[in-house]
Amino acid sequence: MPTAVLTDRERTAVQAYLRLLHTVRAAFDGPGGAARPPLVPPSVLAEAEQALAAAGLSGNEEQFFRLLQNWCPEP
Repeated sequence: MPTAVLTDRERTAVQAYLRLLHTVRAAFDGPGGAARPPLVPPSVLAEAEQALAAAGLSGNEEQFFRLLQNWCPEP
């Protein structure tokens, strides 16, 4: 349950980051032994970067991760 009130742009940034995180995890959890390293679709990375920039969080990782932790705390 979220514990912080986010703006629409902050929420979008957090959601884009979580999609990126899940995509990266899925890529690395895929079949092993592949000749190529796992690939994350550029569109997923671009979506996260654009959302961070729109929320004014580009280059401010500390503030972003604090926001993420408050909105989506670990169980």
